[in-house]
Amino acid sequence: MAGVGKLLKQAQKMQRSIESLQSQLATKEIEVAAGGGAVKVKVDGTGKFLAFTFDPEFLKEDAKLVAETVLAAAQDAAKQAKEYNDAEMQKVTSAFQMPGMM
Repeated sequence: MAGVGKLLKQAQKMQRSIESLQSQLATKEIEVAAGGGAVKVKVDGTGKFLAFTFDPEFLKEDAKLVAETVLAAAQDAAKQAKEYNDAEMQKVTSAFQMPGMM
């Protein structure tokens, strides 16, 4: 049964590592620009939107163009946050090998 105890300790250590990473992800800021910088979106490492910034001149453009640009910036920010989150999570979880799982 020593293997079960070791496995449990390893799982607890991984859980603590994941909790620590989640705290770090919440403080990481990712900023994405679209429309030549007319729209800026800031998200944290968990994908939570923090801010939108718009060039006032850009807002005078056609509403459809503004909407498409904002959507593109938001999608790009969400994608980058997910990729960052996944990469960081992979670093944490790859250090732990569960016997019989690989």
